Amino acid sequence: MAYTAVVVGGGIAGSASAIALHRAGITAVVHEAYEQTADNAGVFLTLAANALDALRALDLDVNDLGFDTPRITITSGSGRKLGELPYGTSRTVKRADLYRTLRDEAVRRGVRFEYGKRLADARDTGDGVLATFTDGTTATGDLLIGADGLRSRTREIIDPNAPGARYSGLLNTGGYARGVTVDSAPGMMNALFGRSCFMAYTAHPNGEVWWVANPPSPTELSTITPQEWRSRLTELFRRDRGPAADIIAATDRIHTGWNTYDLPTVPHWHRGRMIVIGDAAHATAPSIGQGAAMAIEDAVVLAKCLRDSPDIASAFAAYERLRRARVERVVAQGNRTGGWKALGPVARIPRDLIMSLAMKLVTRDPSQWIYDHHIDWDEPVSATLARSSPTR
Repeated sequence: MAYTAVVVGGGIAGSASAIALHRAGITAVVHEAYEQTADNAGVFLTLAANALDALRALDLDVNDLGFDTPRITITSGSGRKLGELPYGTSRTVKRADLYRTLRDEAVRRGVRFEYGKRLADARDTGDGVLATFTDGTTATGDLLIGADGLRSRTREIIDPNAPGARYSGLLNTGGYARGVTVDSAPGMMNALFGRSCFMAYTAHPNGEVWWVANPPSPTELSTITPQEWRSRLTELFRRDRGPAADIIAATDRIHTGWNTYDLPTVPHWHRGRMIVIGDAAHATAPSIGQGAAMAIEDAVVLAKCLRDSPDIASAFAAYERLRRARVERVVAQGNRTGGWKALGPVARIPRDLIMSLAMKLVTRDPSQWIYDHHIDWDEPVSATLARSSPTR
């Protein structure tokens, strides 16, 4: 069906959606709220096997970004190794590099991006949608896709009573350390469950150490300067064995940091000709590294549904049937994993024992159902629906 789509949001979800729509024969124009691109946004993320699979469905190869991350090892703040698991076919990349690659590929395929277009309102006109932006301009199309993140204006328009994001109890920061040696093979992801804070770090083949930390905090915080972060993190890891303190000291610039959130369930993903995808519909805490993956999967599946369905309403209904159970299960898994990081001092003792025992009993990551997900671009949506199960 030769639709035209108004895509709200030019991040990973919006750019991937534009690429997928173009591949499905649908014209898309991306409207980004900020006046410039997000080439320096965030720290890094790991694209697990399911994310790489979804990118392949779009004929996208990111092997020139980042580096392979085949395994993850888990240790406690005492220095005790709790276990090691295969991470599967995964790749750790800088978030800005992934965003830039998706945006540039969308542009190369003929997608137009417009900046400084913050959505103010949108309405279904009966035979299309009319979007109004805060600068007074408008855009029309056959449908509107809200890829506008946690604080989605599109979500509010679809359902004024829709829930907002839920604070996870964790803060997030990170950086890139140079001149520090860690006892870890390049590409090994190391998860350190410290006495007072969680850190994940991995050594780049070029010698850099990429890291993130999740200090627990009962309340959301506003601005913390890089100097304050350095002091706070140094104190949090002071009593832990391992390289955390050295990594922090060897980091020239610690990112300002941010609060972490999830969005457990949104009752209404679509209304009329408008729909939300990615974090606007189902944000997961960063604990299991699936935020970008879920957004890319969403983009591919929605484009397929629009390609194969007789009308927009049918496409949206098929999309929700294929996505809702899976993404809400992923969000729940991220919440559980994040909960391990925010435990108090007393609870951390049984946590480490439980994790150690669990690692001895499993031969594969219990979250493998997340990574085994496959999207066949050429398979008709009707066939996908026929064989789909609630956990796929």
